[in-house]
Amino acid sequence: MRQDVNTSAFFALLRAGLWQKEVRILPFEGMDFAKVYKIADQQSVVGIVAAGLEYITDTKPVKREIIPFISRTLKTEERNTEMNRFLCSLLRKLRNADVYTLLVKGQGIAQCYERPLWRACGDVDLLLDAENFEKAKAFLLPYATNVKLENAAFECFLGPWKLELHRNLHSRLSSRMDNLIDEIQNDTIAGGNVRVWQNGETDVYLPGVDNDIVFIFTHFLKHFYKGGLGLRQICDWCRLLWTYREKIDVELLAKRLREMRLMSEWKAFAAYAVDFLGMPADAMPLYDASSCWSRKARRIHRFILKVGNFGHNRDMSYFEKYPFIIRKIISLGQRLGDLCRHALIFPLDSMRFLPSILFNGLKAAARGE
Repeated sequence: MRQDVNTSAFFALLRAGLWQKEVRILPFEGMDFAKVYKIADQQSVVGIVAAGLEYITDTKPVKREIIPFISRTLKTEERNTEMNRFLCSLLRKLRNADVYTLLVKGQGIAQCYERPLWRACGDVDLLLDAENFEKAKAFLLPYATNVKLENAAFECFLGPWKLELHRNLHSRLSSRMDNLIDEIQNDTIAGGNVRVWQNGETDVYLPGVDNDIVFIFTHFLKHFYKGGLGLRQICDWCRLLWTYREKIDVELLAKRLREMRLMSEWKAFAAYAVDFLGMPADAMPLYDASSCWSRKARRIHRFILKVGNFGHNRDMSYFEKYPFIIRKIISLGQRLGDLCRHALIFPLDSMRFLPSILFNGLKAAARGE
């Protein structure tokens, strides 16, 4: 599949930053660093591309061309440092209140990168069992603002930081997937299948590697089917798999994927990671070099570039132009359009997930969301 020179340069620099590999940019004659920066911003990977700039071997970029990357990355580093301090403080307070939790996604996955502070940070996501979820809500409510409460999630702001408490990490794509996610969550929390990140002087508990792989994969798959998958989420998955490549129970992973009926999705995204992101094939579990998976990867590629991270590239101006009902109709049209495109990649699962996507969309509309 042919790409314009700026997109090709972007992926070359992304691969260099992701895997600490040398890169040459002279072959990308006529590339525009401002346009490369725009793509990196849309995909929330400016820091990774900035790391890639350090591995250029054939020329030295003009300083004014790379200042936006440097400036943004310094701000990201500062924000990550502040978020890590906030996380230490929050977890200490929760433990003093007899609340025990796991950190999922975000700052935990960032530790799989060579430069964790250069990964774009987002929210703080905590996973809790039912008892600790209720205790955490009661403890945080007096300090929280912009509170949003659902049965399985509690969202709020603590100062400038957005915090999400989760009772589960359901995909809401199929009951088959969510039932296994529940089993894995039980193994993680009740079974104590965790790993530890030493954040300063604070032990931060993360899901065990084999469990975290499923959590991360099903999370970004949910965004893929619901219209907002970006490269940052796939890069996170790749770095997790790479960091723990010698410890992954591949047989267990295959069993779980078959049980959730997600082996096709795994193999297609594995091909994407190898073909477009430079993931070493021998480090990608269950990788299949057959051409059919590369064809699916190319379709995934077009979708990711079209929508951007969390739908960054979509025209959302209709939110300001139209009343609620019209907005929901437009959103529904986007979802159905995405599913039609996805049906060319995963025909059976696109149909299998359609009822859940429609049902959950109607529930959200009924709640006024």
